[in-house]
Amino acid sequence: MMNLRQIFTLFIIYQLSVSHIVAQPFPTAMEMAADMYPGWNLGNTLEPGPCDWISDPIKWETAWQGSKTSQQIIDFVKEQGFRSIRIPCSWYVHSDANYNIDTKWLDRVQEVVDYCIKDSLYVILNDHYDNGWIESSFANRTESSVKKNCFILGMLWKQIANRFRDYDHHLLFAGMNEPDAAGSDSQDKEGDIETLIRYQQAFVNAVRQTGGNNATRVLVVQAPSTSIELAYDYDVMPQDAVPDAMMLEVHYYGPYNFTMMTKDESWGKQAYYWGAGNHVSGSQHNVTWGEEDDMQRQLLKMRSKYTSKGIPVIIGEFGALWRTMPEGENQEKHDASIYSWYYSLCRYAIHSGVVPFVWDTNACKRPSMDVLNRKTLAVFNQLALDGIIKGCANMKWPFTTGIEEMENGKWRMGNDAVYDLLGRKIANEKWIMENGKLPRGLYIVNGKKVVNI
Repeated sequence: MMNLRQIFTLFIIYQLSVSHIVAQPFPTAMEMAADMYPGWNLGNTLEPGPCDWISDPIKWETAWQGSKTSQQIIDFVKEQGFRSIRIPCSWYVHSDANYNIDTKWLDRVQEVVDYCIKDSLYVILNDHYDNGWIESSFANRTESSVKKNCFILGMLWKQIANRFRDYDHHLLFAGMNEPDAAGSDSQDKEGDIETLIRYQQAFVNAVRQTGGNNATRVLVVQAPSTSIELAYDYDVMPQDAVPDAMMLEVHYYGPYNFTMMTKDESWGKQAYYWGAGNHVSGSQHNVTWGEEDDMQRQLLKMRSKYTSKGIPVIIGEFGALWRTMPEGENQEKHDASIYSWYYSLCRYAIHSGVVPFVWDTNACKRPSMDVLNRKTLAVFNQLALDGIIKGCANMKWPFTTGIEEMENGKWRMGNDAVYDLLGRKIANEKWIMENGKLPRGLYIVNGKKVVNI
């Protein structure tokens, strides 16, 4: 029996065949997600602009790093075991006063996409920071500005979508990057969420209206501030007539002291050591929060709210600074911490139906969260790469067996109660997410057996 997506796809094929534009029957978003991990970022390579020191906008590609993207670079990325590439890209800064994107820029972006497609990689093409034209618009949000931004977003994405209309399911579009909505400084979080959904709806509508394979292409929308917590607290998915063709994007750079902090501050110190067994006795630079339990708890929130309901989640960016330890600190323990952080994040992500995309800027000078050196086609951070590949390989993609899995007492349960095999109520999702763990063993949730591994 055909599912709803298959029926819809056949309907689209019939409708579009009248005008000789035929949409391909694409896999569902969940089917694709299971084939996409691990993922890698091209960093800010196609995002700079405007750059006064480089007169030709097409050459802004090397403004923040020195390597022009080539087929050889993409081949090297694939050889390391990556199956997807996220391409952060600017468009607004390459458009004229009427929001027409420079054709030469579209040509260059298409070249880079084609390098990936040639290697049978999945590609996520987004509108990145792009000089902040829309991502920073929430601070001064008015009805007129929101309408204008929806119009511009639609204009840009219609042009992008038309250029790539005939590409198959290996190409995905992501509407934005890190929309600064409902963050800690927001004065109107509900208004921010409403605006974010309007932006996302403008993106979805623009792509779908271009027809061809875009009629059923999988699209990626962003959580408020790409925050896992905000994604869990708010409903942010736009409407889409196509069933099972949407993914949600979050980012993960926690805890900040370990992943991004570059100098000690009055309010806290850099953290060099993360994870069980990696703390250094007597050091003032051990992580004090945000370790394995918190990481797992956050990712299970995505499983509970999204992936268990058929909406895959991607971690569009994640990374942690690999440092050279100052005198008196322990380089071996720091290196072990870096491996453990990448390994744990990827392992917990896969367990939760979340596709991880590592951030990589090609700076390759410590402190750095870079993984690959594109200039020399060599691995810069083997610790991170090993953690990513082994973490993804260590855990099975979810929902493949009749018995679901928990780990350390945490599992996707929605609001369902947990019972032991004697029928006694033990806990529910809220209790486990916020308070504790269950012993290893078999349980009953919503009439199904689950095993806490």
